Amino acid sequence: MTLPWHLYLMALIYTVAGLNHFRSPKMYERIIPPYFPNPKLLNLISGFAEIILGISLMIPMLSNYAAWGTIALLIAVFPTHVYMYQNEKAGMKLPKFVLLLRMPLQLALIYWAYIYT
Repeated sequence: MTLPWHLYLMALIYTVAGLNHFRSPKMYERIIPPYFPNPKLLNLISGFAEIILGISLMIPMLSNYAAWGTIALLIAVFPTHVYMYQNEKAGMKLPKFVLLLRMPLQLALIYWAYIYT
């Protein structure tokens, strides 16, 4: 079974994003809200999850499960977007409107993943 090209694009995006968690861990640790314990571990877990999900999206017999996993991951990391909007230091000097737009973008990404369930 051949998967659609846009699924491969999604897989590439999540795989690269996951690798970035290991390449620039401080950036990701800074955006984890302080009410979550152990930001270093959470960064590693989320980066590893993105890599595994990205690769799994490209495997036909796993892509449905990986799409559901991607939805779960996007929901789990949503508090980081709220925290980035609320906390100037976590916002990485991005304009407030960009930080605000990231939140509905999460809904679009969830829908994109849902297409493959």
